[in-house]
Amino acid sequence: MNFDDLDAKMRVYETSLDLCVLPNMFIIMRLDGRGFTKLTKKIHKFEVPFDIKFRDYMVETTKYLMECGFKVTYAYTESDEISLLLHIDEDGFNRKIRKLNSIFAGEASAKFSLLLSDIGCFDSRVCQFPNKELVVDYFRWRNQDAFRNSLNSYCYYTLRKNGESVNAATKFLLGMSVADKNELLFQNGINFNDIPNWQKRGVGLYFEEYEKKGFDKKLEIETTCMRKRIKIDYDLPMGDEYGNFILNLIK
Repeated sequence: MNFDDLDAKMRVYETSLDLCVLPNMFIIMRLDGRGFTKLTKKIHKFEVPFDIKFRDYMVETTKYLMECGFKVTYAYTESDEISLLLHIDEDGFNRKIRKLNSIFAGEASAKFSLLLSDIGCFDSRVCQFPNKELVVDYFRWRNQDAFRNSLNSYCYYTLRKNGESVNAATKFLLGMSVADKNELLFQNGINFNDIPNWQKRGVGLYFEEYEKKGFDKKLEIETTCMRKRIKIDYDLPMGDEYGNFILNLIK
């Protein structure tokens, strides 16, 4: 059997389960750190509940993914997860799901590992949405999840610092209202309203235009032109305001 015949025969087995995202469907790539609890709390022992160095590693990884060959409209990171909204017209690799997942997981794992000087792996999944409203709901969901996790983490580690065991601290927080959790922190000298917004809302990244100055040597005059750069937003809004913010980026 010659190579061309053998290649055609075997390609069937390689591509038999290929699925593609349909045209005009919004794609959000959602990535999560694999085994990051052990990696960040036991092996590298980052500060809890939040660590600026770890935040910066996640932001730099997210920024790298925005420039690795795909058109990204908006990116969001909180804790050990990253969400990337691809442009509606993005058709890289014919929108094959297996290619998107493997490339984004590989790129994120490689970049984060270089930053950490250790192995840090991400998994990836494709989320498909038929309209802008669901895209907005997705990011509001992750934004609210960041707030909930932040409040729970501050309460949990406050109890742990006060001598409670892992089980006792976890059990104590079960069923507590948001108001009671805020009161718990306040009684321990923490005003949750004063906590940096990036810890409560996550971090957003998107492209913005800026004016770049230059000099035309031939005409000997100063020039200006518009360029794009990635803006890192540590003060995202919440609720309806955040929803409108996302909607304006999609338009």
